[in-house]
Amino acid sequence: MPQGRKLAELIAVVRDGDDTRLPELAREALGDLVAQIEALEGRIERLDRRVVRHAREDETARRLASIPGVGAISATALAAMVPNPQGFASGRHFAASLGLTPKPHSSGGKERLGRISRQGNSMLRRLLVLGATSRLRNARRHPEASDWATRLLARRPFKVVAVALANKMARIAWALLARGGTYTATATA
Repeated sequence: MPQGRKLAELIAVVRDGDDTRLPELAREALGDLVAQIEALEGRIERLDRRVVRHAREDETARRLASIPGVGAISATALAAMVPNPQGFASGRHFAASLGLTPKPHSSGGKERLGRISRQGNSMLRRLLVLGATSRLRNARRHPEASDWATRLLARRPFKVVAVALANKMARIAWALLARGGTYTATATA
């Protein structure tokens, strides 16, 4: 099978006893692997349902899920991994702790920003960037919604905008964790 997401096709070949492309010994060995993969997929689905249920029941996760681009898994992870948001002086410090801000190389009053540092909690950073990517894909399909991210997407590469949007989402999440309330989109946003 070619590389990529062709697992369903491979499973169909393994399950089809009449398919002659696969030797019988390989079919038997791959059958065990297919059973393990299917068991893992079932377990992942059950755990996903539990996380979504918990996100609906937990007040903090519900508030975080009100941010566009933050789903049940991201909201639950943020609520669990940031028990004390007051430990950060601001949303910028929180975003920097996740590795979503440029690394400063400043000297003599001249500010120079480098690449995104990628230091900090990689799981939360990945979840926020994935949420931002999803939000940007939706913005590409519906360009009539001219928000900040859509305007920035016209000027910058997709991945740069995704990280910038993830940074913004992290700052909003910190504000909701530290000050309470729910996310409401403003006219300027």
